[in-house]
Amino acid sequence: MSDVKMDILRTSDEVAKCVEALRKAGRTVALVPTMGALHAGHLSLVEAARKRGDAVIVSLFVNPVQFNDPTDLARYPRTEDADFKLLEEAGAHAVFAPSVEEIYPDGIDSARMSHTFDLGQVAEVMEGRLRPGHFQGVALIVSKLFRMVCPDRGYFGEKDFQQIAVIRRMAQTEGIDVEIVSCPICRAEDGLALSSRNSLLTPDQRNVAPEIHRALADSVEYSFDHSVGSTHDFVVERLDSRPFLRVEYFEIVDGRSLLPVRDWSESDFIVGCVTVYCGEVRLIDNIIYRKP
Repeated sequence: MSDVKMDILRTSDEVAKCVEALRKAGRTVALVPTMGALHAGHLSLVEAARKRGDAVIVSLFVNPVQFNDPTDLARYPRTEDADFKLLEEAGAHAVFAPSVEEIYPDGIDSARMSHTFDLGQVAEVMEGRLRPGHFQGVALIVSKLFRMVCPDRGYFGEKDFQQIAVIRRMAQTEGIDVEIVSCPICRAEDGLALSSRNSLLTPDQRNVAPEIHRALADSVEYSFDHSVGSTHDFVVERLDSRPFLRVEYFEIVDGRSLLPVRDWSESDFIVGCVTVYCGEVRLIDNIIYRKP
C-alpha cells in the first residue's frame, strides 16, 4: 500500500493547480485515462507509469459521447469509491473524476458537433465501422484530458488495440505533444482479458468467456500451416460453436494501418482483432500473429 495521500480532483482548475505544483517540483506527469470500474489491468498502467518515475493522474469518466448505444451506456459499471481506494493503494498521485457538466458544459449534443477529428482509416474499420461516432467521441474526451492535464505521457492498455492507433493519430493531427505508451494486455489466470465489462457476466458466461483467448492463442500455431482466410474461419467457427458466444467481427489486419491482410506475406506486423458477444456483454480481445 502506498503511503502517499492521493488528491481527488473534480474540476479542470483543480487539475491545473495540481499539475503546476508537480511541474514546480520537477516531476514528469503521466495520465491514465479510464472510465472507472477499475481492475488489475488499469492498475498495471499506474505501475508502469510509476516505474518511469512519473507522477500519475488517473481520470475516471464514463464518456457519454463515445457510446452510440444508450443501453450500453446505462449498463456500464460505476464503482467510484472502490476505484478511489484501489488507486490510492496503487500510488496514484491524483484522480480526476469530473462530472459530465464539467467536461461538456454546453451539453452532450453540442459536444458531439463541436469538432470533427481527422482520424484517417484507422478509425474507419472494425469498431469504427460498427459503432458510428465512437472514435470521434474517444478522440474528443482524450484530447480534452490531454489539454487539461498536459501530461508528458499517456498510458493505454493494448486490449484496446484499435483505440491506441486512433489516439496516436489524434495526437498527431491535433498537434498534442504527448508520448503514447501502450502496455500489454492483463489477463485473468484462465486467459480472459481483464475488462470492466467482465463484472456484467453471469457465472456461466464467465466460465465460457476465456474461450475467446484460447481460440485466438490456438489460431497462432494454426496460422503457420494455413491461409489467412482459413485462420479467420477457424476462430469464428470455434467461438460461434460455444454456448453464449457470438462473434460480431474478427479481422486479421496489418498492425500499423489496421487494414485487412489477405496473405501472411503482406506485412511483418499482423494482428487479429475480435469482438464477441458473451450473452449481452460485448467483449474485445486481440492476438499478434506476426511481429517485426
